[in-house]
Amino acid sequence: MGNGQSLPPGGGPSGKRGDQASKGEKKKRFDAAPGSTRFGRRRKRRGPAALQRLPAVTPAVKCKLRVLRLERLKDCLLLEEEYISNALLSKPQVERVEEDRAKVETLRGSPLGVGTLEEIIDDNHAIVSSAMGPEYYVNMCSFVDREQLEPGCSVLLHNKVLSVVGVLADDTDPSVSVMKVEKAPPETYADVGGLDQQIQEIKEAVELPLTHPELYEDIGIQPPKGVILYGEPGTGKTLLAKAVANSTSATFLRLTGSELIQKHLGDGPKLVRELFRLADENAPSIVFIDEIDAIGTKRYDATSSGEREIQRTMLELLNQLDGFEARHDVKVILATNKIETLDPALLRPGRVDRKIEFPLPDEKTRRRIFAIHTGRMSLAPDVNTEEFVMTKDPLSGADIKAICTEAGMMALRERRMKVTQEDFRKAKESVLYKKQQGAPDSLYL
Repeated sequence: MGNGQSLPPGGGPSGKRGDQASKGEKKKRFDAAPGSTRFGRRRKRRGPAALQRLPAVTPAVKCKLRVLRLERLKDCLLLEEEYISNALLSKPQVERVEEDRAKVETLRGSPLGVGTLEEIIDDNHAIVSSAMGPEYYVNMCSFVDREQLEPGCSVLLHNKVLSVVGVLADDTDPSVSVMKVEKAPPETYADVGGLDQQIQEIKEAVELPLTHPELYEDIGIQPPKGVILYGEPGTGKTLLAKAVANSTSATFLRLTGSELIQKHLGDGPKLVRELFRLADENAPSIVFIDEIDAIGTKRYDATSSGEREIQRTMLELLNQLDGFEARHDVKVILATNKIETLDPALLRPGRVDRKIEFPLPDEKTRRRIFAIHTGRMSLAPDVNTEEFVMTKDPLSGADIKAICTEAGMMALRERRMKVTQEDFRKAKESVLYKKQQGAPDSLYL
């Protein structure tokens, strides 16, 4: 080879060294850093920069629940704060309302009288009547609700000047409200012995028109408006009325004729009107008036104001039974011991359409009544009720019940748990003696 001949690239010794250096640099570039020679826990840096740095905390599940609980508690506290602030703001208003209410009560006065509004003259004046009778021209206070005022309503009157200071919302007389039977009597038709015909008649006249009025419409007749039960005392008139109240679902109103006799003028007719108004509001209903002869006697020329008031009460009853307004869902049951003393206008058809007589029980009826009353008694083997069934003494149903009760009392008096035939004989003698001649004078000595 000549001197001018060139060497291949990297062929000389200097080229080999250059290649090895570049390979070493590449190895150093990709090799991992040498591990630390420090062993144990790393010491924290002390200094102002390290004190100001806060550790990064990642919240866990319990921390989130706690935050939610605190936020809910915060909301409750905010609501409580708002309620307290509103209560403090509204307290003066509540105090003003209480002061106004106290002023109204002072103006009304105490005690208050109850009257009836007869006529409204203008927005501030009216004519009222009190229970004493006379009518007054009075003022109406500004706080009285004018929409509730109407002629005939009950109003509250000031005790001195009789001004109208209020309106009674429910103007029903309390004495009428207590006449409504809330709980049905326990007596049923099975407790009425031997009155099959009477039971059938009262069902047709009272129960059937209320339960099936379409039957009367199909036939084309008007159902009876009322019935009257008459007969000897103790024959089961009131007992049958109790059975009617037990068997029907209609409202049952019961009273006696003497309750319609009131002290003040006009209170009796007003009570009759309130009675039938309550019956109309609770229709279908049944009105039972016992001892109707207390107010329904024959009319005559009365000399005293009390007798004239009783006659006015009877006239109002006649008007309610067969007046201008028809009462289809209100049935009336009357009961009396002396039907011959009643006024003919009360017994005419249209007011009382059916008259049901209750005679003294016959032998068959006595047997059934004895079976009803002795069915729950502890009787001795020698007891034979046929002896009392076949007797000729006039025994009513109430007398038979009194005999059974008295026989049981005699057995208890002698410390016996069985009632014997001799107890029944003694009880019969005692009951008949008290019935015919009355109790002896030395009974209460």
